[in-house]
Amino acid sequence: MPRERLPVKLRRVDVSALRQDYSSGKLHRSDLDPDPFRQFADWFTTARECSAIVEPNAMTLATAGADGAVNARTVLLKDFDATGFRFFTNYESDKARDIAANAQVALLFHWPPFERQISIRGVAEKTSRAESEAYFQKRPLASRLGALASHQSRPLASREELEARYAELESTYADGNVPLPPHWGGYLVRPTALEFWQGRRSRLHDRFRYTASTDGSWTIERLSP
Repeated sequence: MPRERLPVKLRRVDVSALRQDYSSGKLHRSDLDPDPFRQFADWFTTARECSAIVEPNAMTLATAGADGAVNARTVLLKDFDATGFRFFTNYESDKARDIAANAQVALLFHWPPFERQISIRGVAEKTSRAESEAYFQKRPLASRLGALASHQSRPLASREELEARYAELESTYADGNVPLPPHWGGYLVRPTALEFWQGRRSRLHDRFRYTASTDGSWTIERLSP
C-alpha cells in the first residue's frame, strides 16, 4: 500500500552552491570550419565517440504555439546534412500542433563531458512521405507498433489501456508488416543560425554564431559570454 503523502508545503531549496568551473577546452575563430554543418559534424562525431555520452543525438526541441506559449522536450536527431536536421514524431502531438501554428523552432545539443553545447534556430517543415516511410521501416518492430498504439499528447485513462492497445496491434501485425501511420512522419529543421558554445573558466565562455545570409553564405561572429 503506497505511503500517504503529508500535506507539507515544499520549502525553498537553495542549490546556488552547485557550481562547476569549465576548463576542458577552448574555442578560437581559427578552429571553426566556414561551413556550420561541417563544424556540427566534427563536434557530433567527437560526442558520438565518447562512451560517457549515452545519446549524443538527444536534443531539446523548443516550440511556440499559436497562443505564444513555449514548450520544450527532448527528441532524437535521426540524420543531418547540408539542408538541415531531421527528427520524426506523431503529427498529432503537441509539438506538431505548435509547428503547424509557428514553424520557427530551436534545437539544443548539450554534451557535458566536453563542456559544449550547440544551439540552433530554424524553420521546421514536414519531410516527404517517402522519407518518413524509409525511416519508419528502419525502426524496430516494437517502435513501429508503439507509433500506432500511442495517441501522443492526448490524455490516457491508464497504463493498462495503452498496453491493451499495443497487444491488440501486436496480434494484428504478427507478420511484422506494420504500415506507416498517416499521422506519423518527419520534420526537417532548416537552420537560420547556429551557435557553438565552449565552456571556459570564470564563466568567460567561448561563443560563436553562424548566421545565414540571403546568398547562401554564412557570417561568423564571436559573442560575449
